[in-house]
Amino acid sequence: MLLDFKELGIFGAKELKRKGADFGDLFFEKRFTFTAKCEDNRIESVSSGLEAGVGIRYIKDFKTYYGFTNELSKESIRRVIDSLAAAASSEKEVVLDFNVKEPRYDGLVSGTDFEVPVEKKIELLLRANEVARSHGDRVKQVTVVLRDQLQEVTIVNTNGDIVEDVRPRIVFYTLVVASDGNLLQTGYEPIGHLGDYSIFEKNPPEEVAKRATERALKMLSAKPAPAGKFTVVISSKAGGTMIHEAVGHGLEADLANQGLSVYSGKLGEKVASELITVIDDGSMAGMYGSSGYDDEGTPTRKNVLIEEGILRSFMYDLTEAMKSGEFSTGNGRRQSYMHVPIPRMTNTYIAPGDTDPEEIIRDTKKGILVVKMGGGQVNTVNGDFVFEVSEGYLIENGEVTEPIRGVSLIGNGPEVLRQIDAVGNDLGFSIGTCGKDGQGVPVSDGLPTIRIPEITVGGTE
Repeated sequence: MLLDFKELGIFGAKELKRKGADFGDLFFEKRFTFTAKCEDNRIESVSSGLEAGVGIRYIKDFKTYYGFTNELSKESIRRVIDSLAAAASSEKEVVLDFNVKEPRYDGLVSGTDFEVPVEKKIELLLRANEVARSHGDRVKQVTVVLRDQLQEVTIVNTNGDIVEDVRPRIVFYTLVVASDGNLLQTGYEPIGHLGDYSIFEKNPPEEVAKRATERALKMLSAKPAPAGKFTVVISSKAGGTMIHEAVGHGLEADLANQGLSVYSGKLGEKVASELITVIDDGSMAGMYGSSGYDDEGTPTRKNVLIEEGILRSFMYDLTEAMKSGEFSTGNGRRQSYMHVPIPRMTNTYIAPGDTDPEEIIRDTKKGILVVKMGGGQVNTVNGDFVFEVSEGYLIENGEVTEPIRGVSLIGNGPEVLRQIDAVGNDLGFSIGTCGKDGQGVPVSDGLPTIRIPEITVGGTE
């Protein structure tokens, strides 16, 4: 149930305007959290909590001043605003008309029922642990984590907008370490969505644990990966780590406007193969990175960033939009009320094409199939990246053959986008927490099956 912060928000917005802000807003947040972890065959930790507070932003001459407090009163809000406006020399009489925006979460959220007993939540962890352990003595370590949160926000700004949003999220993952006495391999499988515990109806914990465990065990028997230049097919099952890291961050307006992106100054130019359309969409129902409104009160929406190879748009929050003479794209996001909003991705993906994924493999005489991506590093200024592969296979004469381990992909994001010569008609997503400027926010990344004709593969042979 949303707390009614409207009265405090209206008071604060009027104070911001009276203190000379060109624009300002108040971000009220109430967040319930629950976390539990199973490790070493026992429940290691269970914690829950409630956090509430307000973040206040004062913008003058395109400069942002930010403060926050967990004391939700007019007196506390006034003190924060006074400190933010200390450099302002004038006060104004204020008349503001406030407009409560229609809620949008009903159409996006896959359930908001978090009234699940702790015992039932613990049972989910134990069920996953049991399945992972049942795969034999080569399974050395199993970690299962469950996190849920119910975030309620109210945003009031000096334009007179009042926005309320509800964001329930579930994350559940299994991490397995397997060993044959010589090698150690890991398998990781997460699930998550914008919604409640209904996620386990289609994704039982046993299946999550099975996928993670089989991945770790399969990689134990894999042969060392070759090194050199190879054709690489990335499966839709691999998740969109590459599009997120190697492309997505470079399309965030703050980096682009500061010249810290390889895409800076290239709007309207061809930056990818005509087969490639890149989309960021925070309004996708049930997706982990979705919300009805962003953290500035702008409705989330589908944004086409690259269309058939042409760079069409960056992702804007309000401040970067003001500086650029653009409109916010609904990408102003923050970790909590204690953080200033900045341009961030939501659900970012390459749009599917027309080709059957099996046909892409059959048409590849020699190469590597990536079924699951791991972590990596990217330089947003020039687009260079290095990504690990947690599950990969050889492709020989159009067929998937032996599993290989120790694979890494080394390349350049824009160059890879220009090279891609096949895009599948499928689409798969992965979830994660995206870090930027010390803030973490939930995101989803998606990819159809794609083929890169040549990329450097780092291996052990």
